[in-house]
Amino acid sequence: MPTTPNAMPTTPASVSAKVADNTQRKFLYAVTALGLGAFAIGTGEFAMMGLLPEVAKDLAVSIPEAGHVVTAYAFGVVIGAPMFAVLTASWPRRTLLIALILLFAAGNFAGTLTTDFLSLNIVRFIAGLPHGAYFGVATLVAANMVAPHKRATAVGLVILGLTSSTLLGVPVATWLGQTWGWQTAYVFVASLAVISSVAVYFVVPNAPATKNANPRSELGALANKQVWLTLGIGAVGFGGMFAVFSYIKPILTEVTKLSAGVIPLILSLFGVGMVVGSMLGARLADKNLLRSIAVLLLWNAVVLGGVSFAMSYTISAIIWAFLLGTLVAIGPALQIRLMDVAGDAQTLAAALNHSAFNVANALGAWLGGVVITMGYGWTSTGWLGALLAVGGLAVFGLSIKK
Repeated sequence: MPTTPNAMPTTPASVSAKVADNTQRKFLYAVTALGLGAFAIGTGEFAMMGLLPEVAKDLAVSIPEAGHVVTAYAFGVVIGAPMFAVLTASWPRRTLLIALILLFAAGNFAGTLTTDFLSLNIVRFIAGLPHGAYFGVATLVAANMVAPHKRATAVGLVILGLTSSTLLGVPVATWLGQTWGWQTAYVFVASLAVISSVAVYFVVPNAPATKNANPRSELGALANKQVWLTLGIGAVGFGGMFAVFSYIKPILTEVTKLSAGVIPLILSLFGVGMVVGSMLGARLADKNLLRSIAVLLLWNAVVLGGVSFAMSYTISAIIWAFLLGTLVAIGPALQIRLMDVAGDAQTLAAALNHSAFNVANALGAWLGGVVITMGYGWTSTGWLGALLAVGGLAVFGLSIKK
């Protein structure tokens, strides 16, 4: 058959380029689906913080008491992350991801049926159980699809789903909760989770578990001092952000004197900060992991220490809402640090990172409620947060000396 004059010859370079392009496309599809699940979970976690006054009024409790539903969810994450990581160590990754996100959806649908404070706390605890394991497995799947020097960026793309939820999902859920009752926020979150499970099924590779993965090998992470120290950095150092954000609505309405109607817009600015922070934090971690952890902990302390001054004025409060969001920049760095020190217990270590962040969530929300109840005022949570960031820096210093 005669050769077509305009036909381009196939070369090894062109074949390699096509393979690379196909691999990149598959990665982007997969990380988008994983990020959608993260978006649903992030919306479910953070939306309740913006609806504490509505919950408190409906269930006849104080706002600090209503903050216990944040703590209940966090405890669910703390317990569920290691439990699922160990018990499902040999499961195929996609199968596990779908099971976890559907359990999260079921817990949120159940939230629409609660009629008293106790049952709401129980439901929030159940909804939190799959959170850490989902993020742990999702970030491992993403990190294993790229070159080693791009792992933090891959992790950051998954976490981008979580951070972007504060920009889009949380304001929508907050608006729904303020308009038609806080229970409608749960319907919205559960629906997002179901949609994400479908996306994961179609585009995420059903990779097998890590070779020789089993409950015993995963539990080996618990004997590793560096794993515990890295978890301690997140549990202590990141608690300050939650100490402030758990009470962001009363801070803005009581201290800054903003109307409740503009709160969703302020939360959107917080979300923009989270998106910017997660991406910049991932890039910093890929360049110099240990230095980025130290710098970002110092940044946490500076921003949180300025809360008591900034929240007294409208313009500075708006700026600080954005800056508070950037504090999540440390997330990808700590995730990669755990992968580096965990050895064969990758799944448990990755899941425990989110347990640590939710220990920070529970600790920050609880201590924030304590200082407010003691009469130090809404913005005292900022000074508390700065102290926690310094504590995280101390734990980091201890870890690099070991």
